[in-house]
Amino acid sequence: MIAGVDEVGRGPLAGPVVAAAVILPDDHNIIGLDDSKKLTAKKRARLELEILDCARFSVAQCSEIEIDDINILQATMLAMTRAVDGLNDVPRHVLVDGNRLPKWSYSAESVIGGDAIHPCISAASILAKEFRDRLMIAAAEEYPQYGWERNKGYGTAEHLAALRQYGPTPLHRRSFAPVSQMEML
Repeated sequence: MIAGVDEVGRGPLAGPVVAAAVILPDDHNIIGLDDSKKLTAKKRARLELEILDCARFSVAQCSEIEIDDINILQATMLAMTRAVDGLNDVPRHVLVDGNRLPKWSYSAESVIGGDAIHPCISAASILAKEFRDRLMIAAAEEYPQYGWERNKGYGTAEHLAALRQYGPTPLHRRSFAPVSQMEML
């Protein structure tokens, strides 16, 4: 009953920060688990289905408004807490990717580079990334000029040019410098 936890979406200018918590069964036979950033979209999609088929999991998020209200670090910690709290089972121990832990009552440790070391963290990384990517692809249908289906809300040249031309949307993080600077113009 060890849960792996990871988040995605700390750096983008738009969209939520998403965290996942995953408890893999001891006898899982998922081959190829790794840091989601190291995997192709096709491989992530295949692995996501395998994870969903055998694991206990929870995916949670903090919205752009929450990020602006409490800052990205605190929003990340809150999304992680929501993800672990959302599991149907209380984990015996939690492994969190990175160098910080939320303030919670779970037995836990942070593991730098854990998404490439511990399969349960790798699985959480994959679920969180796939979930957030789908959110941003859907948001791109409403706001096509920002290219979110390609950049997922990160501050690419395309995204920044659209931000200058069209201004921020409700999905933009107002506390992030490129967005707040556009609002001052």
